Amino acid sequence: MSGRIITVAQQKGGSGKTTIAVNLAVSLHQRGHSVALIDTDPQGSMGRWFVERMQARGEDEAMDFSTSSAWGASYESEKLKKRFDFVIIDTPPKIDSDLRPALRVADLVIVPVAASHVDLWATEGVLDLARREKSPVLVVLNRVRPHTRLSAEVAASAAELGADVASAQLANRVAYAETLGLGLGATEKQRNTPLQAEITALTDEVLAALE
Repeated sequence: MSGRIITVAQQKGGSGKTTIAVNLAVSLHQRGHSVALIDTDPQGSMGRWFVERMQARGEDEAMDFSTSSAWGASYESEKLKKRFDFVIIDTPPKIDSDLRPALRVADLVIVPVAASHVDLWATEGVLDLARREKSPVLVVLNRVRPHTRLSAEVAASAAELGADVASAQLANRVAYAETLGLGLGATEKQRNTPLQAEITALTDEVLAALE
């Protein structure tokens, strides 16, 4: 059975694409799955994270990393899914024809949205492109301040755009940035915490969406 491909995309910078991509990768890895990461973002944040991880933990046959051009993402991911359970593609913060290969090949497109209306407006372009490629989408609210009216409004507005919105939300936590710089997933430093609970819930929801 070939692996599943997850593309993380959002045209607005600072939405938390890399944070969600690497934490989902670590969570899947912790469940015994093999995961390949592909970075098509010239900024290279995911690559830096992986280098830090390699230096801290050494090589791991169940987690791999490669870079690709935007147009090469479909070829690279199709190749890797023959060897890995999951392939996660991190994309640059822009929406144009270059993004289409990563959307077209995806079994699921995750669209992070920081809890603001400005970020939600930026989501419409990604949703439109994904629809054209007939790719299923899951909007994930990120950097949420729990129990605020704004978060509820953004979630409702995202649903009105016709997108599936994850019930799981990631809170605005310093730990995500700290562990990213160490080459870790946040759950590798914080266990039995609300942070772990939200990553677990997101992973469960992603797996359910891929069934």
